[in-house]
Amino acid sequence: MRNITLSAEQALIERAREVARSRKSTLNQLFRDWLTELAGQNEREKKIRELELRLSYVNAGQKFSREEMNAR
Repeated sequence: MRNITLSAEQALIERAREVARSRKSTLNQLFRDWLTELAGQNEREKKIRELELRLSYVNAGQKFSREEMNAR
């Protein structure tokens, strides 16, 4: 694992540490989690677009009213 150095306002760092403590985590782990999510964002968007394309043939045959869509 490689190290990086970041700069931020002291107050922001302290608030982030409080969040980490409340989640029983560390600031380092929260950053790694965020970085993992950020790096995977394009892949998730690609999968969503592929799913939309696969489902594009679906046609309900008519427009439904709000009441019809909310009927249980």
